[in-house]
Amino acid sequence: MNIITRQVEEQPLTIIIEYPKYNEFVSGVVKTIKSIDMEFSASDDDKQIRIPLSEIYYFEIVERKIFIYTQKEVYRLALTTTELEDITKGSDIVRISRTCLINIQHLKGIKQIRNSHLEAELDNSEKLIVSRKYLKDIKQRF
Repeated sequence: MNIITRQVEEQPLTIIIEYPKYNEFVSGVVKTIKSIDMEFSASDDDKQIRIPLSEIYYFEIVERKIFIYTQKEVYRLALTTTELEDITKGSDIVRISRTCLINIQHLKGIKQIRNSHLEAELDNSEKLIVSRKYLKDIKQRF
């Protein structure tokens, strides 16, 4: 793989991917690049705010409502769970329980706790429980 960079004045960042054959590796590279620039439109009381994926620590689903947790704030996301999963597919977002999806960019560590559960610690010191059903996914991604 070759990486070539060059500065072009007064032009937006443009990424060109050349490949001999489209395969899973190329697909993964494209998904990774797309997820870097991903943003979500969420609400905080009466105002709308755009939140880049890199600032999101985790998503929590409570009574069919999705909340975005950043380092210090919580926002309401106006999407369904299915829409959220479709949008974040191939990104650094991974489901850890029926009601929680975390951004592994902010995953500091995981440790074994009772009953085959894991505890995920985020870099803001928040701890979340990984249920048995999703152990394989989080171990594979981490």
